[in-house]
Amino acid sequence: MQARDIMTTAVVTVGPETSVEQLAKLLLERRISAVPVVEEGGRLLGIVSEGDLIHQLGSERGGKRSWLRDLVASSNLRAHDYLRGHGRAAREVMTTDVATVAETTTVAEIVDLLERRRIKRVPVVKDGSLVGIVSRSDLLRALLVQAAPAPEGLSDATIHDRVIARFKQAGLDPRPYVNVVVSEGKVELSGLVRSGHEGAALALMAEEVAGRGRVETRLRIAPVRQEG
Repeated sequence: MQARDIMTTAVVTVGPETSVEQLAKLLLERRISAVPVVEEGGRLLGIVSEGDLIHQLGSERGGKRSWLRDLVASSNLRAHDYLRGHGRAAREVMTTDVATVAETTTVAEIVDLLERRRIKRVPVVKDGSLVGIVSRSDLLRALLVQAAPAPEGLSDATIHDRVIARFKQAGLDPRPYVNVVVSEGKVELSGLVRSGHEGAALALMAEEVAGRGRVETRLRIAPVRQEG
């Protein structure tokens, strides 16, 4: 199993000029712990996590800096530290040393990377552009669907009806915003969802019906409505 088989494709992202206030609001509203920062065209620039934002609280309270770090730090490093602690936009507070994987990276390699880097998620990139993200929850989902065999002798119409029935049973029927198309036993989900969690849940339900590796998602996060 590879990254492309388990990654979440409906990824919430922000631009480099997104303000710290907007970032904090987004993480709270979407109930996520980090968000990739991308430029126009989708190229990954970095990631802003809860930890990056919480770091600012310590800076505002006058947290003590390491005297040894100050002793050896260059002016460029001091400037970078200041921006991380006081910056007002994503480009200033984001972590740029981001580990990434390709669509063909195996699940075993992803697990090893998360453990070595002590991180909770890893972006999936293709030619430098973000195409998905693999989190611990995606790995757990992969563990569950490994036991789901492909159905034998079921028509496309039957698979389609069972997928819709599974959505309804879970109280997550997203139609008409999500389209379900079944062809030769494979399910394609496309359209708009409210969150990455919703998209991942729908994909999991479809896999439980159609079998592991037989679901393709083309889901996008619905844009947040701006008030006022």
